[in-house]
Amino acid sequence: MSQVRSRDGTTIAYDRLGPGEKPSVILVDGAFCSRAFGPMPKLAPLFARDFTVFLYDRRGRGQSGDTAPYAVEREVDDIDALIREAGGSAFVYAISSGAALALEAAASGLSIKKLALYEPPFMVGTPAHRPPANHHAQLVQLIAEGRRGDAVKFYMKDVIGMPGWLVAVFRFLPMWSKLKAIAPSLQYDSAIMGDFSLPTKRAASLTMPTLVISGEKSVPVLRDAAQRLAEVIPGARLRTIPDQTHNVAAAALAPVLKEFFVS
Repeated sequence: MSQVRSRDGTTIAYDRLGPGEKPSVILVDGAFCSRAFGPMPKLAPLFARDFTVFLYDRRGRGQSGDTAPYAVEREVDDIDALIREAGGSAFVYAISSGAALALEAAASGLSIKKLALYEPPFMVGTPAHRPPANHHAQLVQLIAEGRRGDAVKFYMKDVIGMPGWLVAVFRFLPMWSKLKAIAPSLQYDSAIMGDFSLPTKRAASLTMPTLVISGEKSVPVLRDAAQRLAEVIPGARLRTIPDQTHNVAAAALAPVLKEFFVS
């Protein structure tokens, strides 16, 4: 494990994989995930031969620190610190709410050479489920009261729209303790997403090559958001991966990202 210090002094923990002379790729997680849990630990080794991979814990997760008060701009600074550690510029791949964060980082002028986004959960059209308007305030209160399990349940059921029976099943799985441990950071993902509307002006300001990706079997709202985002970002490409959902398999995703980053 290595560490880098962000602008506000927060220590960000990361692992660097692969040869240092190769182009750098920074992997940005979505909600619940870290460099030890979620999709990135499976994806990172598949890149390690061709890229220098930065696998990091977003602030408030894993072995990274945290500094109050939270602001989305501070998470953008964290990515900037990693880019500086990578030599001043890097490719970025991000998923879900992490993709919304990476989009904001790119729109803020960070030195991102190419940007790949997998299913940022923006709401376009008439989705079957919408998060409550006060979802962020509710999460902040639940965490302040120490109700981590309830925060996880609320995020899964009310924010994401996961069926109640499936949330109930999660409570009996071994991963539930990991989900509760990372629960305080859910309010950060909630802040990043805001009202879940697509940030059209920010997206339209991007100038770097951008790939927007979705899974063929993902729910319609995620596929629709990917399509609309690709239309808004100048010159962006849209790619749909066959037989994949929001829980995209690393083996299916890695070739798509490699092709984009080396082209």
